[in-house]
Amino acid sequence: MTAAQTDAAAPAPVSVEDVQALLRDQAYITDRGLAIAIFLALKLQRPLFLEGEAGVGKTEIARALAAGLDTDLIRLQCYEGLDVNHAVYEWNHTRQLLEIRLMEARRGADESVDADIDVFSPQFLIKRPLLEAIDESRDRAPVLLIDELDRADEEFEGFLLELLADYQITIPELGSFHAAYPPVVVITSNRTREVHDALKRRCLYYWVDYPDYQKELQIVTARLPDAPRQLAQQVTSFIQELRDTELYKIPGVSETLDWTSALMALNMRQLEPEVIDDTLGIMLKYQDDIEAVRGEPVRSLLERSQNRGPRRGGRRG
Repeated sequence: MTAAQTDAAAPAPVSVEDVQALLRDQAYITDRGLAIAIFLALKLQRPLFLEGEAGVGKTEIARALAAGLDTDLIRLQCYEGLDVNHAVYEWNHTRQLLEIRLMEARRGADESVDADIDVFSPQFLIKRPLLEAIDESRDRAPVLLIDELDRADEEFEGFLLELLADYQITIPELGSFHAAYPPVVVITSNRTREVHDALKRRCLYYWVDYPDYQKELQIVTARLPDAPRQLAQQVTSFIQELRDTELYKIPGVSETLDWTSALMALNMRQLEPEVIDDTLGIMLKYQDDIEAVRGEPVRSLLERSQNRGPRRGGRRG
């Protein structure tokens, strides 16, 4: 790869501060630790492995990067049973069969027609997200998001090793495909199971924690600039307090934003216990959690959130 190709492949910010500014322009607020991890992933062309609880903003990092770098976002959503045919490539069997029948028909009409056809040529190849991300026809590096890898089977991780190590994929019938511009790879995991060390060794790792009060308030005001200041402060304080409650599923930043949007739609300018009770389902997704918080616990949480100063640290999952 030439020097010119390297520059085009990784339009990386030149400093950690540039990374923070790039993400801030996309209304994504990040601390210095995460910005360093992203900067190094861009500079060293290494995959970035992000772990953390659901809803803390891991997926949004890839979206913000793609928008900030003005490039395509290619997303592979992982799930149980995901295999090479859905993640990497498959052959267009219907088109192959039609082509064979068409050639047979032509030869039936004229025996001099050569009926040989290579049905395992690129024209019959269907590119799935991983192969699409290293397409040689690309003029710049895309952002490849491999989302919620922990939901896929462990065997699927083996398909990723060649891609993450060399930014290439080998198809037995066609050979190896190499990325002209290696993609910016972001892998996320909610840690419902451990990801194998062989994959982690190929990546830069960062744990995305729940934000502290100041950072979460910045997120709310950046993403929802029309939110009343008092409401944004009260919502952030209440969510911070709620995360210290014994719950089956703690609300993430996405729930904070959803709840603030809902309160704005209800024309609320400050929190009231009755409205909190009525909108608990936006923050909490399990009935047992809702019942545990509704009523007097909500009033106690609201009082404590209003009496306490800004929190200094995020809750570690």
